[in-house]
Amino acid sequence: MSAMSLWTRFQEYFLRYEDSGFSLDISRMGFSEDFLPSMQSRAKQALLSMEELERGNIANQDENRMVGHYWLRDPGLAPTAELRMGIANALDTVLKFSADVHLGTVRGVTGKKFTDVLSIGIGGSALGPQLVSDALGNAQDPLSVHFLDNTDPDGFARVLAKLSGKLDATLVVVISKSGNTKEPHNGLLTVQHAFKQAGISPFNKHFVAVTEVDSTLDSIARAEGWLRRFPIHSWVGGRTSVMSAGGLVPMSLQGLDVASFLRGARTMDMRTRHSDLRKNAALLLALMWYYAREKRGKGDMVILPYKDRLLLLSRYLQQLIMESLGKERDLDGGLVHQGISVYGNKGSTDQHTYVQQLLDGVDNFFVTFIEVRQVASFQELEVEPGITSGDYLQGFLRGTRSALCEKGRDSLTISINQLNASSLGALIALYERAVGFYGSLTHINAYHQPGVEAGKRAAFHVLELQKKILTFLQTHSGLPMNAEKIAQNIGGDAEETFHILQHLAANRSANISHSLGQQPSEDHFSWKCPSTLEKRTQE
Repeated sequence: MSAMSLWTRFQEYFLRYEDSGFSLDISRMGFSEDFLPSMQSRAKQALLSMEELERGNIANQDENRMVGHYWLRDPGLAPTAELRMGIANALDTVLKFSADVHLGTVRGVTGKKFTDVLSIGIGGSALGPQLVSDALGNAQDPLSVHFLDNTDPDGFARVLAKLSGKLDATLVVVISKSGNTKEPHNGLLTVQHAFKQAGISPFNKHFVAVTEVDSTLDSIARAEGWLRRFPIHSWVGGRTSVMSAGGLVPMSLQGLDVASFLRGARTMDMRTRHSDLRKNAALLLALMWYYAREKRGKGDMVILPYKDRLLLLSRYLQQLIMESLGKERDLDGGLVHQGISVYGNKGSTDQHTYVQQLLDGVDNFFVTFIEVRQVASFQELEVEPGITSGDYLQGFLRGTRSALCEKGRDSLTISINQLNASSLGALIALYERAVGFYGSLTHINAYHQPGVEAGKRAAFHVLELQKKILTFLQTHSGLPMNAEKIAQNIGGDAEETFHILQHLAANRSANISHSLGQQPSEDHFSWKCPSTLEKRTQE
């Protein structure tokens, strides 16, 4: 395209919400002029589906549940007075509790004012709060927030080391909707053990639960007399829970602007209910995904936020988009293998990592640039006469966009005036609604995650097999055997058994010996017989 035709196309496909400082530019996506008109019927159906969802129709057929995360920032949309009151009461309780913590009205068992928050969660219960904390947090925040977001013991140790000597001033927030998820449960047990070792007793006055009413975690918190219990509603999924108590408890404890966060999301929701697809940013975004994925076969979405504070946005969107849209079958049971892969880091770091491939490598992607127009809230240093570091940041963004366009590579650009609680809430709401629209466009259920559950079941199978292996080795103490023989005796798979044995030998070396062979079938494992000295010690 010539420079003039690009300018004309930009004006044709540039959407701006002036009062919100938000804009969406889809002009560098390679769709033809007839694409949007050809999608009018599908777009209309997507809007109708979203209206039905917001009215409370059963959207998650697998679990016979409503999908109501949009109500969290606008309780008036909820279909019953009971739901509206429950949302409002939960928000009030969260804000009141955080205010009491900040004032020192609520303190730990030793009487110290809380200085730190340790948030324990996995998936959406971690990614959302982490994104918000990193994007909006400052050194002046009343409490510092730390996260346990896995079941890695080394990760536990690293975070707890940062809280060494401060546990008596640390408030622990455990976030788990069902209360049965193993990662946060393991984190909880580890942290409670750390409190016991530090001599902080009773430690229950340092713990807060965010979970569904009457869940396993709720029962634990109630039985142990935890400080507070906040509800996660059954109609809120983990990846869309950042505006529930799951996201707002750590956010408000950190001292961030919850009201503006919710208001920004609510405003974006209102904007993206517009029936004219050319004025609906979330619908346009979903249509661009549809064009890239369905029309061009480009299944990779590269997120490039030119802002350090938005580093975690790509990780957050990985879960929101990939867990929502990665589906084997459509709503009619047809095999579709739908999905979009999401990755990214930040600009201009990515100029020096994988932009080379984006420009010259395989063309299987589209790029989303995220621009924050105000690059600094202070007077910048000039690194060259008349040029600041922020000018370079803008130059790299626009330069990369132009270079991609010259190579015929698709990109779109989302811009916000400033990064603050309101604009971050708007960005999250934009993508939540785009995911919902895309699910309708492709006729899939964007609100369940059967693959995740399958992975959990497989993990539990491995752990059950490990228990059998340990029992067998102990029963045959001192007798070296290979993985195949052990598997035959316990009714397991030889390769699975071999990997479990390697794990056990690496982590239970005091009990399990491992002799290497030329190949895996020649490796031998055994339960160590205690020496005479060990026996005497045990006696």
